[in-house]
Amino acid sequence: MLFQTSDDDLYAALVARDAAYDGRAFVGVTSTGIFCRLTCPARKPKRENCRFYRTVAACLTAGFRPCKRCHPLTAAAEADAVIRDCLAALAEREDHRWSEDDIVAMGYDPSTVRRAFKRHFGMTFLEMARLDRLRRGFTVLNDGGRVIDAQLEAGFLSPSAFRDAISRLIGEAPGRLPADPILCVDWIETPLGAMIAVADNRALHLLEFADRKALPGELKRLRTAGRGSLGIGRTPVHDLVATELAAFFAGRSARFATPLALHGSAFACTVWQELRRIAPGETRSYSDVARAIGRPEAVRAVARANGANQIALIVPCHRVVGADGGLTGYGGGLWRKQKLIEIEAAFACGDKTACQ
Repeated sequence: MLFQTSDDDLYAALVARDAAYDGRAFVGVTSTGIFCRLTCPARKPKRENCRFYRTVAACLTAGFRPCKRCHPLTAAAEADAVIRDCLAALAEREDHRWSEDDIVAMGYDPSTVRRAFKRHFGMTFLEMARLDRLRRGFTVLNDGGRVIDAQLEAGFLSPSAFRDAISRLIGEAPGRLPADPILCVDWIETPLGAMIAVADNRALHLLEFADRKALPGELKRLRTAGRGSLGIGRTPVHDLVATELAAFFAGRSARFATPLALHGSAFACTVWQELRRIAPGETRSYSDVARAIGRPEAVRAVARANGANQIALIVPCHRVVGADGGLTGYGGGLWRKQKLIEIEAAFACGDKTACQ
C-alpha cells in the first residue's frame, strides 16, 4: 500500500526515478513552488524542500504549479502505451467489431488490456468499443433514421442486440420511443468521452458521461417524471450546452449559462447551488461545503447530495475532494475527476466567477 510508505522512502524513489511510483505519488518542491512526478528528469531537490502527495489535486490545492519537464498534469491513461495504442486503433477502425482476437493480433494480452482499461476508465476496451458503436446508431436515430439503419450503422448483427443495448441505456426499445418527446436525449462528444444530455426546450435536466453506471436509473426517473415522454431528439438547449462544453475543453471559458432544471430535494438543490460557487481551479472538502450552507453537522448528507448530482461539470461535484486533499469517489471515474481538476487549473488565475 503506497502511503504506508514513508516520506524518506518516497524521497529515495524520487532520487532513483523509480517508475513504480509514477502517477501514484507526486513531490511538491517548496523552494520552487513546482510539483513533479517522482520520475522527473530534473535535478533532484533537497530532502527538506520536498512534500509528498497522493494526487495531482492535492498538489494543486497545496499551491504548487506543474513542472514543465515531466508534465504531471498528463493523465496517467495517456502515458500508458497499452491504452494509447488501443485507443488509436479504435479511432482508426471505427466500423470494426472488436474481439479479444484483435487484441492478441495487436501483440497484447487481453487480460493486461482489460485490467488497464478497468483501472483508468472503469470499463474494458471491448465495452468502450461497443459503446462507441452504440453512439453511431444513436446518431442515426436522432437524425430521424430507421431503426434498421441505426442498427447497421452501429455494427450490430442482431436487431434484438441493438434494441437491448438502447433499452439498457434509455429504458425503452427504440421502436417504442415517442416520436415527439418532451424530454429529448442526445449524445455529445467530449475529449473525456461521450456525454448524454437530456433537455426540453427550456432547460437541461441531465448531463452525464455515457458510461456512468447510474445513468440508466437516472433516465428512468426522468422518464417517470415526464410521464413517459422521453425520447431521442435535440433542442436548442443541447446546442447551447455543446457549445459551452467545447469552450470549456478548449480552455477558452469555464462559464456555463445553460439554464438548469434541478431534480432533487430542497437540501440537495442548496448543495448543488453551493457547488456552483466554487471557482474553477479551486476545490472544497465535504466539510467546507457543509459549513458554507450553514449545516456543519450534515457532512454525510452533503456527500450524498454530491453523489446524486446528475448535471456533471456544470454543477461541479468534481471540485469536492477529501479532507486530506485526495480524490474521492466520482461517478464518471476518478481519472476523469483528476483530468477535470487539471483542466481547470488553467482557469485558476482567470475569472473566479466563471461557473457562477
